[in-house]
Amino acid sequence: MVDLFREPRRLIDRAVLSRTTGRVSGVSGLSVVAEGLVLPVGSVCSIEPAHSKPIPAQVVAVAGDRATLMTLREPMGIAAGDPVVSKVGMQHVSVGRQMLGCVLDGLGRPIGGRTDFVVESHYPVFTEAPPALDRQRINTVLPTGIRSIDALHTVGGGQRLGIFAGTGVGKSVLMGMIAKYSAADVIVVALIGERGREVGDFLHRDLGEEAMKRSVLVVSTSDQSPVLRVRAAFVATAVAEYFRDLGRDVLLLMDSTTRMAMAQRQIGVSAGEPPTAKGYPPSVFSLLPKLLERSGRTSKGSVTGMYTVLVEGDDITEPVSDAVRGILDGHIWLSRDLANRGHYPAVAVLESISRVMTDVVDDEHRAAAAAVRRVLAVWADIEDMVNIGAYVSGTNIDFDVAVQMKPKIDAFLQQTTTDHATFAESRDRLVQLGAEVESVRGQLTKETTRRVVEPAT
Repeated sequence: MVDLFREPRRLIDRAVLSRTTGRVSGVSGLSVVAEGLVLPVGSVCSIEPAHSKPIPAQVVAVAGDRATLMTLREPMGIAAGDPVVSKVGMQHVSVGRQMLGCVLDGLGRPIGGRTDFVVESHYPVFTEAPPALDRQRINTVLPTGIRSIDALHTVGGGQRLGIFAGTGVGKSVLMGMIAKYSAADVIVVALIGERGREVGDFLHRDLGEEAMKRSVLVVSTSDQSPVLRVRAAFVATAVAEYFRDLGRDVLLLMDSTTRMAMAQRQIGVSAGEPPTAKGYPPSVFSLLPKLLERSGRTSKGSVTGMYTVLVEGDDITEPVSDAVRGILDGHIWLSRDLANRGHYPAVAVLESISRVMTDVVDDEHRAAAAAVRRVLAVWADIEDMVNIGAYVSGTNIDFDVAVQMKPKIDAFLQQTTTDHATFAESRDRLVQLGAEVESVRGQLTKETTRRVVEPAT
């Protein structure tokens, strides 16, 4: 017999029902200092000004009985002496199988879409990543519907992949295509620090009604508190973990990890941390692995994480980009040069890598991908020569192959937003392209041999 009250009893047993109070002693920007508030870092409190509505806040630093709080909205109306009240307990997000189609805020509350789902469990917002030895090997493909990714940077179920690009290169559009065309059972999308206008555009234009039926969105826009922006990333991860534990293959899309890191920078500086790498305090670089490592494959299911990284000044070595790249299992680099030429999606094949591709594709697929990458590498060496007319045909077989095959490879890599490429189709076209490369190479080799032999005879 199913015990319907097991989960409520568990929450009651773990909850701490004491009520802790303190008093505001100072306000500076978004930071509020409270005296007599003995609470752990991460606790959510309520500041109760005398002449305005209660303002939620989160503890970000503790020194004795003094706590530094950051408000979840503008601290207008807060004055010294205002009470701060908290009910200490485990922080969690309400989840249920019927929440597909919901839009949640940074606190995990429904704000749009379906809002009447049955709550079946409560998952902790901040928790540890799965232990290393509990993780399963990644050995199955998770199709994304994007030809250039499925063919040349194949994603495995449970992989963590970064999408790196500067502003205006097409990260959000690519995320929308992946959300719409991916073969994952459940899509969880975290929109962190986005413009308010872009949230509606993503819902209706990029995601669409059909994809929304198997999706959950967590939204914290750029005008909201940095605490909410950071928390939204962890709420989305907790929702993904819930569906993973139900045995689903979940795709977690986060746009953008950089804006989450910027929000944590604001929190860290307000808490008194010293800014170190280009203004980022140490807490940013300790927070990133705690978030990114929670994706992966377990014995129950998988969370495949795709995290966009906004590269400042198109410099992939800037601190956040460099740190994220070192944690993830691969990265997709979107090239501004390709985008300026109208090549979409602007995936720079040679600068991108999937570290699990060799574990999830067959030998024929690997060989074809290597052949295409070799052609693109040769083209990168001779492009300037070709453009200025300095290249002479027949001087080098590899160069001739690159000149002949580059237009066909470009046509294969380009894809419109309405073009859904299945994994089987992408693989077959790649194999055909690899065979054509070898055919052209063989033909040019025969012609070169004949030119060498004929004068001698």
